[in-house]
Amino acid sequence: MLNEVHESRFAAEMTSGALSVRWIPLLALFLYVYIEMTIFIQVAHVFGVLLTLMLVIFTSVIGMSLVRNQGFRNLILMQQKIAAGESPAAEMIKSVSLILAGGLLLLPGFFTDFLGLLLLLPPVQKLITLRLLPYLRFSRAPGGFGPGGENGQTYDGEFQRKGDTSSRLEDRDRDER
Repeated sequence: MLNEVHESRFAAEMTSGALSVRWIPLLALFLYVYIEMTIFIQVAHVFGVLLTLMLVIFTSVIGMSLVRNQGFRNLILMQQKIAAGESPAAEMIKSVSLILAGGLLLLPGFFTDFLGLLLLLPPVQKLITLRLLPYLRFSRAPGGFGPGGENGQTYDGEFQRKGDTSSRLEDRDRDER
């Protein structure tokens, strides 16, 4: 009887799709490990194990330097857009693809390095930006993205409270002695 209950529950989960969705992350992990091991073994068969290990480290280092350079360039572009009063939405999406590329390049293996380097290519970044931009909403503050207040003017000045004869700094210096 108990076995029949488990079988009917299993059949219900299979038809509802709950069981298959639950196993997707585990299957993806096994597929990732299988792909990485297969590529590593094939490359090690051709070049040797030591050279293959050095190649994995070399591709990760080169990839991370590319992510770093593109990240700084993207940060400068975002600052320029904000200073010009424009929306930096496209650069923000590029930053997300750069973070993903950096994460993939940090993982050891040729497949993840390939995917990470693919995310660094400008046409791929542009395609991701064009696909994701319609789904995102960006709004500006009343002053826009630029510096300054409502009129774009910033006022600098000093003030002193009426009836306040001593400054706080002098009081603090006295307390510390």
